[in-house]
Amino acid sequence: MDRRSFIEKLGGMGVAGAFLANFPWLESCSPQTNKAVAKEKTRIGLIGPGSRGCYHLEHLQSIPQAEVVALCDNYAPHLEDGASYFPQAKLYSDYRQLLEDKNVDSVVIATPLDRHYQMAMDAMDAGKHVFCEKSMSYTIEQCHDVYMKHQQTGKVFFVGQQRLFDPKYLKAMEGILEGKYGPVVNVRNYWFRNGDWRREVPSPELERHINWRLYREYSRGLMTELACHQLQNGTWAIGQLPEKVIGSGNIIYWKDGREVFDSVCVIYTFPNGVNMTFESVISNAHFGMGEQILCKDAMIDLPGSRIYFEEPPRKSGIESLIADIEQGIFSNSAFAGTSWNAESGSKDKGIAIMPNADGDGSFEIMQAFCNSAITGKMPEAIMEEAYYASVFSILGDEAMLQGKEMRLDEKYLLPSYQGRKSSSRI
Repeated sequence: MDRRSFIEKLGGMGVAGAFLANFPWLESCSPQTNKAVAKEKTRIGLIGPGSRGCYHLEHLQSIPQAEVVALCDNYAPHLEDGASYFPQAKLYSDYRQLLEDKNVDSVVIATPLDRHYQMAMDAMDAGKHVFCEKSMSYTIEQCHDVYMKHQQTGKVFFVGQQRLFDPKYLKAMEGILEGKYGPVVNVRNYWFRNGDWRREVPSPELERHINWRLYREYSRGLMTELACHQLQNGTWAIGQLPEKVIGSGNIIYWKDGREVFDSVCVIYTFPNGVNMTFESVISNAHFGMGEQILCKDAMIDLPGSRIYFEEPPRKSGIESLIADIEQGIFSNSAFAGTSWNAESGSKDKGIAIMPNADGDGSFEIMQAFCNSAITGKMPEAIMEEAYYASVFSILGDEAMLQGKEMRLDEKYLLPSYQGRKSSSRI
């Protein structure tokens, strides 16, 4: 089943039964919801039409239920970029003026991390539904405040955790949660790049404004910009929240005045003893990006949409002979023996979970937000998933900064989701 067929199947079966129980937020894509909003629109004001903001604008152009009526940025070139997508939108340089605009029903926040908190709080106070880019906020306390404000106001609130709507992730997780591949024994995440993460600055006084990701005042670096996406994998697959985290982070190569780490390695341990890792460097791109769920009977490569079995299906006689020859069974070293042999990994070529698995869920999550903003119905569990992804990315950063094991203070556990603390699928 390819990506398009999978999405059509979701609509056709009404995302019901066990699938909806595992991924309840998909109700925002159900036939009933789609029918209810078919002739409706939500009027959107987007704050921060930079690179990510314009990416959202591109998607919003293709969503019939979206009408972008306002744009805001205090950097004129970005505002001009945003206006090229929606020339009729009102332009603001102060987000508070946008929030006062009675024509705006919903707000998309795509600003630097340090601005998320106040903008999100003000938007909900102004009666707007909110789509906020990840991470939810800069500190754990701020994330909790935003969650509680969402609860108090009843406004729809989405965070840009697009994997929640990525068909290949959903299909893979469905099999994991059903126990098809045995219990989860490890979760491995990594994101490697080779570049300084800088953007061109037209004038020196704009350095921190444009390269905000490099400075502690505005950013928590690799943890909130990259790890936040991947840390969801463990809680999804295991059905628990991490119990503790340790880590090490340093600036090992890009010694150019930046304040955030260019190399990080963290380990999250769940109550059942399973570890989840996140590792990232931005001075070597060889391994690229990977998210892997290791089960007893198979390894599931989430972004690659492939399953690699520990015991692959039996081959025919001729296929086995060819495989033996390729693996050197009849080589001299095999007969003579060596004092030490490197233990090789699996030779299984894997099977595709979903062929033609293009896209990453960004379009789907924005469409779901528009649907929910129109109906005013908050999808179940989506806010909690985003909350914990943000909180644990921040906790990992704190573990590295403080150089010690960190645990989430129980006051930040959400009452509606504390069952995740003790539940287990292993």
